[in-house]
Order: sequence, then C-alpha cells, then structure tokens
Amino acid sequence: MEFSYIPKGVCARKINFELDSDNKIHNVSFMGGCNGNLKAISKLVEGHDANEIISILEGNICLGKKTSCADQFANALKDALNKNA
Repeated sequence: MEFSYIPKGVCARKINFELDSDNKIHNVSFMGGCNGNLKAISKLVEGHDANEIISILEGNICLGKKTSCADQFANALKDALNKNA
C-alpha cells in the first residue's frame, strides 16, 4: 500500500513510501531536506519491518529542533500502521 506524509518542523516537505502486507518498508522517498542523508535513510530502511524502524528512528532530533526528518518518518510509519490496522 502506498502512503504520503507531510512532515512538520523539518526541511523535508513530503515523505512517500510503501508498506507491503507484512509491514515491510519499500520505495521511500523524501521531497526536500538533506538529499544525501535522506537517500541513505531510504536505502537503509528498504525491506525492514516498520516497527523495527520506528523504534530506531523515533526521537532523533536535528539541529536543536524537537524533531528530525528521521523522527518524522517514524511518525509517518506509525500513521500508516494505524491506517492498516
């Protein structure tokens, strides 16, 4: 299933991704933000379980903000899992 998420408080403007029937993550892309770092996150999470990635990325902060693109991706995954429930 395809999902789009509008992050809050970060440089990225949109996060697109897919979850398969086993809640594995695929095809993550970020619009805006730190291109190299977000491409790396997209590659690192490919094929991993959404709950595993949430536990790793949730709470990461960027430059004194209360969130980060990684943290916002964790929020996006939580929203997607709630919609799939």
